Amino acid sequence: MTENKTKTEEIENKTIKGEKKDMSEPMDKSYDPIKVEAFWYEYWEKQGFFKPKEGRTGKKFVIALPPPNVTGSLHLGHALTGAIQDSLVRWHRMKGDETLYLPALDHAGIATQSVVEKKLLREKNITRQELGREKFVGEIWKWKEKYGGRINKQLRKLGSSLDWDRATFTMDKKLNYAVNEAFIRLHREGIIYRSTRLVNWSCRLKTAISDIEVEYKDIKSKTYLSIPGYGNKKYPFGILTEFAYKMEDETLEPLVVATTRLETMLGDTAVAVHSKDERYIKYQGKFAIHPFSKRRIPIICDDVLVDPKFGTGAVKVTPGHDPNDYATGKRHNLEIINILNDNGTINANGGQFENLKRFEARVEVAKKLDEMGLLKGETVNPMRIGFCTRSGDIIEPIVKPQWFANCDEMAKRAVKAVEEGELNIYPENHKQVWFNWLNNIRDWCISRQLWWGHQIPAYFVDLEGHDRSKTEHWVSAHTEEEAKKIASEKFKIPLEKVVLERDPDVLDTWFSSGLFPYSILGWPNEESEDLQKFYPTSLLETGKDILFFWVARMVMLGLKLTDKLPFTDVYLHTMVRDAHGRKMSKSLGNVVDPLDVIKGINLEDLHKTLYTGNLSEKEVKLAIKGQKKDFPKGIPQCGCDALRFGLCDYTSQGRDINLNINKIKSCRQFCNKLWNATKFTLMNIGEGFTPLETESNFEDLNWHTEGSFLDRWILSKVNKTIIKCNNGFENYQFNEVTEACYHFWLHEFCDIYLESTKTLMKIKEEDFENTKTGKEQWAKTFKQQNISKNILFRCLDIGLKLLHPIMPFVTEELWQRIPKLKSHQETIMVEKYPETVPVWNNSQEESLLDGIKSIIHSVRSTREQYSLTKIKPQIFLAFDESSKLNELLQSDTQAENLILFLGKVSKIEYINQKKENKPNGCVVDIIGDTCIIYMLLQGLIEIPVEIKKLNKKKNKAEKDLQKVTRRTKAKNYENKVPQHIQKKNSEMITSLEKEIKDFDFAIENLTELLDEKN
Repeated sequence: MTENKTKTEEIENKTIKGEKKDMSEPMDKSYDPIKVEAFWYEYWEKQGFFKPKEGRTGKKFVIALPPPNVTGSLHLGHALTGAIQDSLVRWHRMKGDETLYLPALDHAGIATQSVVEKKLLREKNITRQELGREKFVGEIWKWKEKYGGRINKQLRKLGSSLDWDRATFTMDKKLNYAVNEAFIRLHREGIIYRSTRLVNWSCRLKTAISDIEVEYKDIKSKTYLSIPGYGNKKYPFGILTEFAYKMEDETLEPLVVATTRLETMLGDTAVAVHSKDERYIKYQGKFAIHPFSKRRIPIICDDVLVDPKFGTGAVKVTPGHDPNDYATGKRHNLEIINILNDNGTINANGGQFENLKRFEARVEVAKKLDEMGLLKGETVNPMRIGFCTRSGDIIEPIVKPQWFANCDEMAKRAVKAVEEGELNIYPENHKQVWFNWLNNIRDWCISRQLWWGHQIPAYFVDLEGHDRSKTEHWVSAHTEEEAKKIASEKFKIPLEKVVLERDPDVLDTWFSSGLFPYSILGWPNEESEDLQKFYPTSLLETGKDILFFWVARMVMLGLKLTDKLPFTDVYLHTMVRDAHGRKMSKSLGNVVDPLDVIKGINLEDLHKTLYTGNLSEKEVKLAIKGQKKDFPKGIPQCGCDALRFGLCDYTSQGRDINLNINKIKSCRQFCNKLWNATKFTLMNIGEGFTPLETESNFEDLNWHTEGSFLDRWILSKVNKTIIKCNNGFENYQFNEVTEACYHFWLHEFCDIYLESTKTLMKIKEEDFENTKTGKEQWAKTFKQQNISKNILFRCLDIGLKLLHPIMPFVTEELWQRIPKLKSHQETIMVEKYPETVPVWNNSQEESLLDGIKSIIHSVRSTREQYSLTKIKPQIFLAFDESSKLNELLQSDTQAENLILFLGKVSKIEYINQKKENKPNGCVVDIIGDTCIIYMLLQGLIEIPVEIKKLNKKKNKAEKDLQKVTRRTKAKNYENKVPQHIQKKNSEMITSLEKEIKDFDFAIENLTELLDEKN
């Protein structure tokens, strides 16, 4: 940390925050992300470059940051979101679109309340109930101020070009008003209603949750599970317990039933049998006696619920705690008994088991039934168990009065929007998931029994005969005064006699988040300038895991409340997992703070971060173990640009990201390559160089006729890269942008073009004779240098602009150092994004260079084959008489030098392809139909020794091939072996077969040489 601070201080004295960074010092020897990334963000922000400005195109691009939960800090999943979104924002800004990137924070009801509750209990040993609602909410606001600022700092460090003057928090007054207005409108229209029905209850959180906040896990055999709040004790699941109900008519045998949740028998109000099951015809219409409460339990017939072939054919019915039983209870008008308190303990309806925790009660009920001779045993029973995604607790179905939203009509509109192409979803495979969920949508439970969140703007009208569970006895309004007027008119009572009680519950976080794209722009104020100008937004970019939680609800509510789609495109990125493919979890120690990747962190400090959260001591120990394994030396300093580039490069369609820090480290090395390439290029073109201002001026250089083959080739490659980058951004294929830029900078510009100009740029006037011929030669060389300098400049200028959306800091730093055109803006971020230049296309030169690369590849492979690591052999090239490549190599020194330098050969001679011209002492390789390469090895190697080595390698390859082939011949191979393993084996076979063929060719070559020698 001290070292990083010192690096920043080196330029701090010359740079005022918010002003352009001082660039007067020479470039550092190597790339330093801490120094490079300092001050640029403050400059961009202060100068107003993040604000929307009318652009060249007349188009708009508006995107809202999915509001991070104010529960701590951003992780790498957020960094991926930021990298993708900001890259798109910067690309659109450079294209000339009026661009707005909106920041926000989400109050995250359940998550934030849980975190603060744990913190208070750990630090002050106090519960929220002891503290009281008002003071507890005050504690959450303190948390928000602390961590909200931390999140915003992270977003700035990630380079996100957000318009901070428009930042919002989902509990702001403006957004709270919008949430209340949405509820009121939907309630008055009847879409939102109150009903007592079975809901998913989280005993740990003491609140209802929606269906999609329940994660189901399959239990295939008897399994012991830990339950939150139960300490270290585990309880068995995956078993079916049988017990007997004695009949009121003692002449009848006890009725045996089975259940996976034995404690729920305390709430049984019937036993159901099939009407045609002969075993139970005599039981129909009779009563069983509950062993504990002595309640009379009717034996009913229900052919919907009962499968006579399953279990005993008799089914216990608990309408208060099971969805199927609840439906049965409705059909038969059965009593609904709730046996659970909100915290999951047994209530008074459980009699002697009152106050026991539900799973402790399960054990005790079994003991008592056994003592009474009613327990009949247990069998293994595969089952699905629902878990709360927020707390990890097992969900309990409980009957509760709650607020619901009828989504049927809204869902139909959302489906239609995608079907008719008004709303585009990328990748397209998510469309079917969209249709499946929305076509089978259920009413959404939108109330939560929490203290943190938007309190429901609904008031119970307290009149005689009124029932809190009935929706018609409630009114909704922005204020209590307004609600009183509505109640007075609705129930025809004097205003002064109206007594109201506001619902203490809050709304589901996803309800307020569902209004996000328009509430942050001023809705419901239709006169809002931002709403009129920037709504609908352009794109919703987020993780695929919240397609239902958030995306679908934004679309449904947006269409309903604004009659417009909130955005036209949805791009769903994949999930970021650790290097082992595991979901990132604080308890595993694999959650990584993006700032730790940017700045670097040692292992000791990484361990310390675990103590700042809410992990238990046991979880901290486990997490430390995970960190030691994954980051034995800590996390190296990579910088923001490398992190963004690496994350965008990972986004190939449809695959989850198994993030390996070494990949990000290699992206930092790419930044270093950019740094060195720019530094070397600037040194080559010289300080006094002034680039040609316009394309017309550039064309006047006659580069296409007087420039070299490589000049024409690199411009063609620049053009191809421009096309790939624009297409990649346009189609949300971000990895295509990173691949195109990486390939251009490393393999085309640095490896080939920049290398090829070295010799040319070293030539000076004094190298020529002071004669007419010498002067003419210098004039020609000077012209070629000028052409190459202008092309080098264009490669830098365009290459940096192409990369800027993904790597904003290093591209700004380097671009500020290159020579400037009069048309240049003061920052690269508002420069025009490169567009294709058709006249630069040159497929012929690209084809010729491909031929040169094939020769280089062959030469390198041959040198490697014969272990010529330190020796530069001579080669002979024999071309077809009509070969354009032959003509080029013999007339263009730069082109020939590529083979000499990159192939590491000492000399090239050109010969005729006739057999009698074959040089002695050479091995041969054939490139396509037009070129034969002879490499002179005579005297460079011991031929018998090399033949022996090659035979040994060939034998090993043959054994490996036999081994892999045997695996593929195994019985049921195609059915039993996973597809990815089959593919890997197939690729291995192809590779080994080629390897053996290459060895044969090399051995044959050497044998011929040996024969020549003898």
